[in-house]
Amino acid sequence: MGGCAAGTLLAVTGSTEARAATRPTGSTTTPTTAATTASDEAALRAAISDLSHPPATSAQLRVDRRGDHWYGTAGAADLGSGRAVRPDDRFRAGSITKAFVATVVLQLWAERRVELNAPIGRYLPDLLPSAFSRRITVAQLLNHTSGLPDHRGLPDDSTPEGVVRHRWDRWTPRQWVETVTHDPLKFDPGTAQEYRGINYVLLALITEKLTGRPYGQAIESRVLRPLGLTRTLLPGQDPRLHGPHVHGYLRMTDGSLRDITVYNQSSAWGEGELVSTLDDLSRFQRALFSGALLPSHALDKLFTLPPDSVRMLDGTPARYSLGLQKATVNGVTFWGKTGERYGYRTRMFATRDQALRFVLSYAPTPLTAQEEMTNRVVAILTA
Repeated sequence: MGGCAAGTLLAVTGSTEARAATRPTGSTTTPTTAATTASDEAALRAAISDLSHPPATSAQLRVDRRGDHWYGTAGAADLGSGRAVRPDDRFRAGSITKAFVATVVLQLWAERRVELNAPIGRYLPDLLPSAFSRRITVAQLLNHTSGLPDHRGLPDDSTPEGVVRHRWDRWTPRQWVETVTHDPLKFDPGTAQEYRGINYVLLALITEKLTGRPYGQAIESRVLRPLGLTRTLLPGQDPRLHGPHVHGYLRMTDGSLRDITVYNQSSAWGEGELVSTLDDLSRFQRALFSGALLPSHALDKLFTLPPDSVRMLDGTPARYSLGLQKATVNGVTFWGKTGERYGYRTRMFATRDQALRFVLSYAPTPLTAQEEMTNRVVAILTA
């Protein structure tokens, strides 16, 4: 629901190669420096310029390697005008919201205002069934080991027409939480891992309880303003993107494209509603990994996975920490976050030492799209 990919990974194999592609009208790059070779630059440009695999209307990529950076774009921010994408264009960043929420929760933990091992019922009494609120801890929300049951009673968004039909639906956080209270826990909290947006809805509610203000204001005062992220915001009930922005489009079953940019984000409250830019996300990524937002003992939580005994439901190793996710490609280990909304996809990853960082944002048009563009980019960066 709401276009947030549940657990979408940075899934790349070592054999993935960048496709050759014709550079489209409006494609631009920032000149490379010595840290990125001419062949790398050409390959990265080709990787984002292939807007057929998956079908997309635009793409932009920033790569930072050992202090130098490369930026490139492809396609159009707006099909009507044909305007090229710019690094300060806003877009919907989806579940990258969770990294911002986790940062604030860990700040509150460092300030001793919340206990990670405390049951969530201490902070949200009477919101969930007692069997949930007594057993699930704050940390288990952060790393997706809560075991909360599946949603019930959500609108049908299994077709693009269904998505368009429900684009104006308005939900309150408590209404959204209510949809996961009708069944028993899926597993004992802390024994398995399943990526769930509802975990971060609850964390946003805890943030509001502890700070006495809307969670978006807490993020603004603790993260956005200190870092000067002037193009990043939490939109609340405002369905529009204001100022220069990237349009998102959805392919209907009859083959036509529908502009899906204007969309009420209340179904993604607390876990996927962030609006940002490539420049702002790159600045956030750098500050977060550098320790500008968290003391060292809290920062370590972002790079610590559950014990080896905790597995994803499909049996693969756990990959979510208390705010980020881990992916290793060609021997290079990345930490970061993925994000999706209908018509938008963003990937924000870096090595822990920040020797290599990238933010990729593009506008896929299928209701569900393959990870081909990310695969091409990461294969080049880790070759």
